[in-house]
Amino acid sequence: MLRILFYITLLFLPGILLAGGSSGATATFPTSLDAYGDGDFSAQGKGIGDILLHRISFAPFNLVGSLIFLCAILHTFVAGPLRAKAEHLHHEHESVMQQQGASYEEIERTTPMKVHLLHFLGEVEAIFGIWVIALAAAVIGFYDWGTFKHYMAHTVTYIEPMFLVVIMTLASTKPVLKLSEKILGVVAGLGGHSPAAWWLSILTIAPMLGSFITEPAAMTISALLLSHQFYDLKPTPRLAYATIGLLFVNVSVGGTVTHFAAPPVLMVAEPWGWTLGFMATHFGWKALLGIVISNVIYYLVFRKDLAALKPQEGSSDGDEEGTPVWITLVHLLFMAWTVLNAHEPPLFIGGFLMFLGFAVITQRYQGESSLKAAVLVGFFLAGLMTHGGVQAWWIAPVLGSGSLPDLLLMIGAAILTAFNDNAAITFLSTMVPGFTITAKYAVVAGAVTGGGLTVIANAPNPAGQSILQKYFPGGVNPGKLALSALIPTIIMGLCFMGLPTVSEESDPQRHKVSVPTESSESG
Repeated sequence: MLRILFYITLLFLPGILLAGGSSGATATFPTSLDAYGDGDFSAQGKGIGDILLHRISFAPFNLVGSLIFLCAILHTFVAGPLRAKAEHLHHEHESVMQQQGASYEEIERTTPMKVHLLHFLGEVEAIFGIWVIALAAAVIGFYDWGTFKHYMAHTVTYIEPMFLVVIMTLASTKPVLKLSEKILGVVAGLGGHSPAAWWLSILTIAPMLGSFITEPAAMTISALLLSHQFYDLKPTPRLAYATIGLLFVNVSVGGTVTHFAAPPVLMVAEPWGWTLGFMATHFGWKALLGIVISNVIYYLVFRKDLAALKPQEGSSDGDEEGTPVWITLVHLLFMAWTVLNAHEPPLFIGGFLMFLGFAVITQRYQGESSLKAAVLVGFFLAGLMTHGGVQAWWIAPVLGSGSLPDLLLMIGAAILTAFNDNAAITFLSTMVPGFTITAKYAVVAGAVTGGGLTVIANAPNPAGQSILQKYFPGGVNPGKLALSALIPTIIMGLCFMGLPTVSEESDPQRHKVSVPTESSESG
C-alpha cells in the first residue's frame, strides 16, 4: 500500500511542481453534476454504464479519484496484518536488545523506524487521512494547488468530524458514563444484572438514545459500557463479532426517531421538509421494532455463550458515590450545549474549551481522558469525507436511475452505504430531481439500514471501533464485521420496507409542489 501511495504521488509530481505557484482556484472542482450535460441520456435509451463512461471522458480525474478511494478501502482490510507485522518486528528487536542487557528506555528509543511506520500504516483511524496525500497529488496534478486548497478549505465541510471529537470526549467522561450505567442498570436489574441482562439493556436502550443525544454520543456510551459489562468478560470470538455488528446496525437506525440526530437524516430533513413527527411516524417505531427483534434473535442464538460469561469479582462501582451531583449536571449541560449547537463550530468548540478548563479543576472526578482516541476518530471521518466529496459522479447516477423500483433502490442505497458514509448517500439523493416520496423513503431507509455493514458506513462507527478494537486480536476484521451485521441489516430492511411505508399524502412537500404548477398554468 505504501508503494502504491508513493507511485501515485510520484506520477503527479511534475504537475504539483508546476502548480506550486498557483494561488487561486482555476476550475470548478469537483465537477458539477449539471456540467456533464447527460441529463437526457436516459431518454435516449442509454444506461448507467454510458453515463459513467461519458463522465470519465468529460473529467478523467473522476476515475483516478475513485481508484484512490478504492485503494484506501482495500487498505483497511490489511490494517490488521500490518499491525501484526509491526508487533512481530518490535518483539524481535526487544528480544535482541534484552539479550544485550539494554534497559526498557533504550529498547524503546532504538526501535527501528520501520516498526513505527508499519504501526502507523496499520492504524485504521489514519488510513483515509494517509490516502488524502495521494488525492492531493492527483487534484494538483490534474488541476492546480489553488483548486485543491479551495476544495479542502471551502468545499468540504468538516463540522461533523469536529463535532464527533467534542461529543465523543464529553460522552466518555466518568460522570456521564456512571450516570448512563446507573440508568441502564435499572433495566439490567430486571435480569439480575447478569452479563446477558446488561448486554440486552445496552444494545436496546443506548442506541435509541441516539435520537436525542446524537448517534456519536450514543455509540460512545454504548461501546464503553459494553467494554466494561461485556467485553471485559472475554466472550467467544463469534459472540464478540456478533455484538459489534449488532451495535453498529442498532446505532445506525436508532437515531431515526428525530430529524436532527442521525447524520443521514439531517442531510434530507430540511430539503425534503421531514419533521420530528414524520420521522417518528415513518421510521422511529420501525427502528425500535427491528432493534428488539434483532437483539432477541441474537440472544437466542448465543444464549449459551452469554450464560457462560461470569461477572468479574470485585468490580463494584462503589466509587460512583464520590462524584458530586452538581459535577454530573455540569457535564450534562456541556453535552446539551454541544448537541444544541452541533452545526455551529465556534459555539460547540468554545464550549469544549471551557469544559477542558472545568475538567482540569475537577480532575479528581474525571477519570482517564479519551481525547487522543476522539481526535483519531475525527481524523478518520475527516479523511473519509475528503475522499467522499469526489465520488458524486458515479453515486448520483446509481441513485437517480428512475428504472429502479423502491425495494431495489433501498437495497442499492444500503450497498452504496457500505462503501461510503451514509450521510453522503442521502445528501446526493437530495440533488436527484423528480424523486417521489416513496423513493426518498427507500433511499434513507437503505442508508440507515446499511450503516452497520462497515466501519466507514456510518459516522459514529469509527468511535465504536476505536473503543472496542482492543478486544479483537489484530483489530476488527472488515469481512467478519460485515457478516456479523448482515442478519440485523436484513431484519431492519424488512421492518422498513415490509411494514406500511409512506404515501403521496404523507409527503410534507406535496403542497409545495402543487402551488408552482397552478401559478404557471394561470400565467
